[in-house]
Amino acid sequence: MAKMKFMEAIRETIRQEMAADPYLFLIGEDVGKYGGEQGVTGDLWYQFGDDRVRDAPIAEAAIIGCALGAAMTGCRAIAEIPFGDFLGMCMDQIYNQAAKLRYMSGGQARIPLVIRTTMGGYSGGAAQHSQCLPSWFVHVPGIKVVVPSMPDDAAGLLRAALRDGNPVIIFEHRGLYPFVGEVPDDPNYMVPLGKARLIREGRDCTVVATALQVHKALEAAERLAAEGIEVEIIDPRTLDPLDEDAILESVKKTGHAVIVHETWTVGGYGGEIAARIADKGIHYLDGPVKRVGAKHAPIPFSPPLENYILPQVEDIIQAVKATMA
Repeated sequence: MAKMKFMEAIRETIRQEMAADPYLFLIGEDVGKYGGEQGVTGDLWYQFGDDRVRDAPIAEAAIIGCALGAAMTGCRAIAEIPFGDFLGMCMDQIYNQAAKLRYMSGGQARIPLVIRTTMGGYSGGAAQHSQCLPSWFVHVPGIKVVVPSMPDDAAGLLRAALRDGNPVIIFEHRGLYPFVGEVPDDPNYMVPLGKARLIREGRDCTVVATALQVHKALEAAERLAAEGIEVEIIDPRTLDPLDEDAILESVKKTGHAVIVHETWTVGGYGGEIAARIADKGIHYLDGPVKRVGAKHAPIPFSPPLENYILPQVEDIIQAVKATMA
């Protein structure tokens, strides 16, 4: 095991996969010498050069179009979109082309495409650089959606996505990039897509949380434990495919469920998880399913207003107590 930052785990996984596959390439804005808008890809350009680490103009549609076209010819491709907010610039190519080409070709066209992008607030990025938009793509069949919360998952899920052979979107929370954790040295280490992770065991309430909210849930759990309430935390890790069995097994044990995500509660993927619990596990429940998410407003620039809109640890604590009341 090696200790590394979340962003380093991503970089080293890309490095290992590019070293193993001469046809795998990365394309994005400033991914060359500067390592991308977030600096995640670091020094890869110095090792692999312009042919395989391709700087693109500020044209997200061109980035996805190039990567998608290459993937259709057999080249595994990583397309980096620096902010998930900009995915709207290339939606047609994602949900009408990448998501559907394998189905429309009767399986003849494989799309080994991974789209890496960022999400998340708590940083003063304001309304156009702080949104969490995985729910858009959970709605679309044909795209797998990944939201890692730990450095080892960032590495293992990325490698699994690259080897999957289907289009995968990975949403990386910028607030997690500096987070340090242990990552296996194994160059073949993978985390299966569609397999949840038990983050913390508990007996009283299940909290299903993703990305940065996993860490907020852990803080909430410690505070609740001081009051005698033991929370179990499940991180789905992938939203599509969703490991509903792991969620239902936890709810069966605890009898209560709270779903936490940073995206807006209205139309958020937490509603889908809540619906599945209600459909298949309502007989396990001793209280209502509660959701914690962003309030239904654009993300403000002002830090006090941003914190008001986005979910906080106290919101999770209140939701747990409400469902157990």
